[in-house]
Amino acid sequence: MTSKRFKKLPEKTSELAAEGIEKLIPTIKKNCTTKFDESIDISLQINNKQKKNEINIRTVVNLPGGSGKKVKVAVVCEETKSADAKSAGADIVGSDDFIEKIKNGEINFEKLICTPSMMIKLSKLGKVLGPKGLMPNPKLGSVTEDLKTAITDAKSGQAEIRNDKDGNIGVSIGKKSFADDKLIKNYNAIIDTLEKEKSNNTVKGELVKSAFITSTMGVSYKLKLGKSI
Repeated sequence: MTSKRFKKLPEKTSELAAEGIEKLIPTIKKNCTTKFDESIDISLQINNKQKKNEINIRTVVNLPGGSGKKVKVAVVCEETKSADAKSAGADIVGSDDFIEKIKNGEINFEKLICTPSMMIKLSKLGKVLGPKGLMPNPKLGSVTEDLKTAITDAKSGQAEIRNDKDGNIGVSIGKKSFADDKLIKNYNAIIDTLEKEKSNNTVKGELVKSAFITSTMGVSYKLKLGKSI
């Protein structure tokens, strides 16, 4: 059943011509008529069906304007590095005992970081961490000796860019309460990351076939991709 609030929103917006991010953000915010601070999200469909291979993107981007989310970060490391991890802002820090808790299903964190030497032990928990998207990955910067940087990045605002089997990517650029320039900076950072991914993969034609922008409880608009100044 469609709510009275939703019925008041513009109709058939996805049929309108694509516009740049700077023009659409005020419109998206105007449609944020709920009482909570809605997320501003972009949805992309990439050209992942190539003749020789299928494009799979999985990377992270540090959002300069922040994410607006409080992320609970856990770290698995040697006991000698526990104090450094705690001082860097980790919410949970542990070693073998913590790995055992994770094995038993005690998962009360949104991000897991570990040192390379501990990854050997954590890799055995693929069935537990994998489905939740929590398995640390060197490519994503979550398997590292530089715990301070990894923890700071995760806490300050970091988004994962990952396509599903149909080539769809969903990523948030912030909250309604963010200033427009912060949302645009985050969007530009995502565009830069996608450009790098295109260079790293052999892609014929454009990497992104279509893009839309919406809010958590709003309606979507076609998005014209390209960095905004």
